[in-house]
Amino acid sequence: MALTAHSTVGEWLDHPVGGQILGELLARGGATPDSLGPARSLPLQQLVALSGGKFPAEALDALLAAYREAAPDEAADAEASAATGGWTEEITPGRFTGQTVVVTGAASGIGRAVASRVAREGGRVIAADISADKLDELAASLTDALPEGAEIVAVAGDISNEEDVARIVHAAGVRVHALANVAGIMDDMSAVHEVSDAMWERVLRVNVEGTMRLTRAVVPGMLAAKEGRIVNVASEAALRGSAAGVAYTASKHAVIGLTKSSAVMYAKSGIRTNAVAPGGVATGIHVPGQAAHGAPVLGGYQGNIPSLAMAEELAASITFLLSKDSVNLNGAIIASDGGWSAV
Repeated sequence: MALTAHSTVGEWLDHPVGGQILGELLARGGATPDSLGPARSLPLQQLVALSGGKFPAEALDALLAAYREAAPDEAADAEASAATGGWTEEITPGRFTGQTVVVTGAASGIGRAVASRVAREGGRVIAADISADKLDELAASLTDALPEGAEIVAVAGDISNEEDVARIVHAAGVRVHALANVAGIMDDMSAVHEVSDAMWERVLRVNVEGTMRLTRAVVPGMLAAKEGRIVNVASEAALRGSAAGVAYTASKHAVIGLTKSSAVMYAKSGIRTNAVAPGGVATGIHVPGQAAHGAPVLGGYQGNIPSLAMAEELAASITFLLSKDSVNLNGAIIASDGGWSAV
């Protein structure tokens, strides 16, 4: 198999020439091929964006140059007939036409991918995030890509703050057709005996309280309209105890509780509430440190992650639940994790 920047990490590692070149590059940085295990399904070039500078574009260029030098004929054939392969996002035109959809965490990662897809499928998106600059960049990046009637309305704010929640709902207007509670923050992998009050309170405040507050704010309008769709982003950490620290794990288990309670409470009112539990996702989410006890314990379980998904792949699952096509789903917890929960 010939290699390109679009070839997956696994294809590079398994290739007799590419594997040796990549292995030597990793060794110079004090790493091994095993460290890339969860990223085997990702295109090699994606590591540039996800590595936080540890795998810069220059390193990718050097890797490709070394491959071309070691296998010139193979490299030439690959570049002549390069094809990305794999999954490709396919927009469903008009799926959200005439609908207002609130998306939190919309400035980056999964939230950004969801906001972008809903808008490109005709929706009016209220894009909420704490980062005003990134929200503005999102809106600007989609200016020429939106169909008539679609819109991105950026609202910067903290979803755990009642005044900011009120501003988000005010921007949405009277009718909110769907809500995607995507915003969330990670913990430092700490076990219960080492978690700080500050870490516990911050993670629970954003992941649980923020989700509750915004849901509470939009439900009255949905009740009046007798229809609405709510999608909460949980996590693999909502399904098991080995995916994150105690604060994040507890918070995401609570999100499942919020989801199931709301599904029951509003089942006869036309409001459906479901959750997506992502596994490994290439979003570059900030991990605020590595706890002395918890991080090494959890590290032993990371080899169970089948692969990393792209944010757009999670958006495909989430936008389905946000759409009317999810008509018979209520209280469902969809493990969009590449099979991790089946291990």
